[in-house]
Amino acid sequence: MITCRSLGARRPALRVAAYVIRYRAVPELLVFDHVGMPRAGTQVPAGGVRPGEEPERAVLREVAEETGLLTASVVRRIAVEDKPHPDTRQPHRTTCFHLRAPVTTEDAWHHTVRGDGGDAGLVFACRFLPLPLGRPLADGQGAWLGHVDPRWATVTGGTPRRD
Repeated sequence: MITCRSLGARRPALRVAAYVIRYRAVPELLVFDHVGMPRAGTQVPAGGVRPGEEPERAVLREVAEETGLLTASVVRRIAVEDKPHPDTRQPHRTTCFHLRAPVTTEDAWHHTVRGDGGDAGLVFACRFLPLPLGRPLADGQGAWLGHVDPRWATVTGGTPRRD
């Protein structure tokens, strides 16, 4: 597992991000777009870790909350990245995971986020994209794909630091 550290002394918010891969003739990555909010860009499932929650449990919860997919399984942790939030600049520590989706998972669907979090009520258009990606994900979220498979490395204007 790779660790990238670049934050100051403030305690970071703990987060997880999921690279959910469906292995067919061509491997595919699960992504989503915010319906009615094109500025948000194409993203992978990600979100906060609750107090006392294990990161592996948090990443499965976030995938379920944001996409409705309940059949993904964790393969392994691939990286821990310390990077400030793109808007607030608050420190975030994100543990990135490789997950597997069944080959029978639908190609595309819409999912309405439930619960009481900040995304509640939003509608996400979920779909699988062939790997390697043809375009970068929002906020450089594809930066660690090359650590799942080197052929999937993305070009986003630099390589994440490894300490």
